[in-house]
Amino acid sequence: MRKWVIYLLAVSILLIPSLARAQDSISFSSMFIEIWPEYDKPSVLVIYRMTLASSTTFPATLSIPIPTAAGTPNAVAERQPDGSLYSINYTRQVTGEWTYINFTTTASEVQIEYYDPSLEINGTSRHFEYIWPGGYAIAQLTMQVQQPVGATDMQISPSLGAGTVGTDGLTYYTQDIGAITADQSIKITIDYQKTTDTLSVQDLPVEPSASIPQSSISDINISSALPWLLAILGAGLIIGGSVWFWRSGRQQTSRKIRHRRVSKDQPAAQADQKIDEDAVYCSKCGKRAAPGDQFCRSCGSPIRRR
Repeated sequence: MRKWVIYLLAVSILLIPSLARAQDSISFSSMFIEIWPEYDKPSVLVIYRMTLASSTTFPATLSIPIPTAAGTPNAVAERQPDGSLYSINYTRQVTGEWTYINFTTTASEVQIEYYDPSLEINGTSRHFEYIWPGGYAIAQLTMQVQQPVGATDMQISPSLGAGTVGTDGLTYYTQDIGAITADQSIKITIDYQKTTDTLSVQDLPVEPSASIPQSSISDINISSALPWLLAILGAGLIIGGSVWFWRSGRQQTSRKIRHRRVSKDQPAAQADQKIDEDAVYCSKCGKRAAPGDQFCRSCGSPIRRR
């Protein structure tokens, strides 16, 4: 009896992750899986772009499987109504070769990225196997593989159709898989030849998202500099006016002081001028005579008065 109890407990523990992942009420209206070998690391970048079904009740709790060898995901984010992606908190639940990324979202679009290190490199040969282990029903699944820069003899099984060149100059193989059930898994194998270790991102041209006309650039520069020019001009006028007012005030004060001084000294100057006008000088030697003198005290000549 005790053995049966232990056996049932062990089975229950093994079933807990499966029960946690069995969310029949949650499904995806679409899922876009992108596989980019040797893009910006010597591994494989895998991107999940998922849209929850319109019947989803929010907040929704999801548990997305990624290979345990991938470690921590590169990104777990939700897309807001403005189109921006915002990182959200998550927890990792390791179960053997799979790790489940558990998170709660309030947005209908979510995105997960991780790097799979299981790319096999043997000389010039490359081999990679991708697996979606299932867990959710998907109404429309689309797979895409990006061909690395310098890769040749690209073999994808099952086939994703003929490759087309994207706007970035890289070749993409895309195929609509259609609807899959929650218990259905998907496996893709990729083989190609590559003689260098060059990563795709190293050869991508860096271009602006849109060309900017030259006139727009000058308009932007002028409009951005105009407030500063007006501020500098206004400060200069204020400083110049203050200096002019201060100097003119000092000049007026100086004029008043000088005027007062002249007015104060004017009677004495007039008195001196009057004294000079009444003075009598000797007509022969020019010596000034004192009042009442009849003869010059210097040469003795008679003083002639007016």
